[in-house]
Amino acid sequence: MRAPTLEELAPRGHDLAADPFPVLAALRAEGPVHRVHVPGSGDAWLVVTWEAVRAALTDPRLRNDIRHSAGWETDGGHAVGRNMLQSDPPDHTRLRRLVAGRFTEGRIAVLRPGIEAVARELLDRLPRTGTADLVGGYALPLPVTVICDLLGVPVADRAAFHTWSNELVVPTGEEAAAASAAALTGYLTELVAEKTRSPDDSLLGDLTTNAGPPDAGARLTPEELLGMAFLLLVAGHETTVDLISATVHSLLTHPDQLALLRADPDLTGAAVEESLRFNSPVHAGAFRFAAEPLELAGTRVAAGDAVLVSLAAASRDPLAFPDPDRFDVTRRPRGHLAFGHGAHHCLGAPLARAEAAVALRLLLERHPGLALATGPAALTWRTSTLLRGLTALPVRLG
Repeated sequence: MRAPTLEELAPRGHDLAADPFPVLAALRAEGPVHRVHVPGSGDAWLVVTWEAVRAALTDPRLRNDIRHSAGWETDGGHAVGRNMLQSDPPDHTRLRRLVAGRFTEGRIAVLRPGIEAVARELLDRLPRTGTADLVGGYALPLPVTVICDLLGVPVADRAAFHTWSNELVVPTGEEAAAASAAALTGYLTELVAEKTRSPDDSLLGDLTTNAGPPDAGARLTPEELLGMAFLLLVAGHETTVDLISATVHSLLTHPDQLALLRADPDLTGAAVEESLRFNSPVHAGAFRFAAEPLELAGTRVAAGDAVLVSLAAASRDPLAFPDPDRFDVTRRPRGHLAFGHGAHHCLGAPLARAEAAVALRLLLERHPGLALATGPAALTWRTSTLLRGLTALPVRLG
């Protein structure tokens, strides 16, 4: 008999996508670890407290490589190549080292003027007054443009790339997801081949110089290169889209906090951190698998069992954050887990923070009368095992 899904645990009529936090809070009140069913993936142990999530993310007995799963049969579990999220040390360490230098705070500071230029151009395209969708017109194209510029994706290909990416992270169905995976794999394979033939100064161009057959001593195998391109492109923008739009949404639905930020723009960084905690664009971390029997926060986990850590639940744990369901831009959160923890702490965290801070500051400067163009209840949220974010954010710009 399978475990219940989160939807089945929610009160009748409750919109789990719009507000998963009461359901997560109810689970957290009962204990740190629960057996749940994840549609399309099977039963897993869901970890929901801040302390237990941190422990799980640093437990070496929990591995990211799907080959530790009791249900693993073939590498068909890898959507596009093999990437860092599906690897453990020492492979994960080697892969991360190859790109970590491009995402340091110092390197991101150099990119900041370019990020600002992209944001200003997008704001110029929005009407001065009237209404607009802030997701499609601003929150989405900003991080897409930045990461595609960084990796060297041609401008003409970016719309198709995002369509495939979105279907993979928030699938509408098995057939559509499989088709998008095939299309994105084909596209990235050709893009990598083109960069190999004609290397450039993009990050992907640099990585192709480290690729080759496994027996040649190359630092990246062709499969790893494909997986790296996939991970950096998809993870490099999907979560930031959700962060920017959710931050604006939280401010517009908490006018007292918006007033504080307008009175003191130096709170912009703190507002982004509070949004990361309060909204947690990454709903749950990637699946981890028990390489051996273990005890996790008092729960026995069998070898091969899947473990899912709820970053959203952990970042609203009242034992870590007083009054956790209150959005407060003056809060100084103690270690929110929106970017994960441990060896798999998000590589692109400095870039996401910079993009969100730039996007928020310039938007509020340009549109002092910014307001929601619809009631909060009319908004729809895209959600999956991993991510949660708004599908659109209609705003009044006058």
